[in-house]
Amino acid sequence: MGVTQIANRLGIAKSAIHRHLQGLTERGYLTQNQSTARYTLGPKAYLIGRLAPGIEDVAAAADGPMREARDKVGLTTVLTAPSMSGMVVLKTVHGTTAIAIGARPGSELPMHASAQGFVTLAFGPALHLERTLRQPLVPLTAHTITEPETLKAIVETVRRDGYATAPEQALLGINALAAPVFNAAGELVAAAAIVSSIQFVPAEPDAGMIAAVVEMARQISRNLGHGYAGPRPAQ
Repeated sequence: MGVTQIANRLGIAKSAIHRHLQGLTERGYLTQNQSTARYTLGPKAYLIGRLAPGIEDVAAAADGPMREARDKVGLTTVLTAPSMSGMVVLKTVHGTTAIAIGARPGSELPMHASAQGFVTLAFGPALHLERTLRQPLVPLTAHTITEPETLKAIVETVRRDGYATAPEQALLGINALAAPVFNAAGELVAAAAIVSSIQFVPAEPDAGMIAAVVEMARQISRNLGHGYAGPRPAQ
């Protein structure tokens, strides 16, 4: 729905409704389509009630590809969705190693200091990058990107390569390798990643690991209808 429709339904002034919508969007309970300006339930709403249209489909579409990638590399796979304040963890499939590092569903990763955030800044709506650059880039470790120009350069590299890493930028000793997930309309809806210690996911991952993550993201995207034109008509 749009602001006017919601205001009419509730009998509340549009200005008041707009403030409420902005607050809920900033906290991840709503998302706003930048093309239509309409609002839908967001990833936080999915996590507390599993009611968000689209987000639940993403989690379901990701299950098989996430498990396949986990089995291939032995490391934890994580699915996150963007909110206005960061990347919300929707789903985790724990690795098969003796010590598996994961991310708790519902937790939020910083946009400026995570591989998943870099993917969203590169492939998501421009508002995410604009908003991130307007705010202080808070240093979480000695490796966190704190200079706007450096962050812009990283985003361009991710856009070119199709994947992102963030070695020790949010937490010392931890790295992630992430790739974008798109829906049938070609919109970024999530980031698929593997997460582990820097020992297993180095700053420069090998080609096999990169291929596994990119393929995981592609398979999830395909399950959501991205890149599928439908059956060809009979000749």
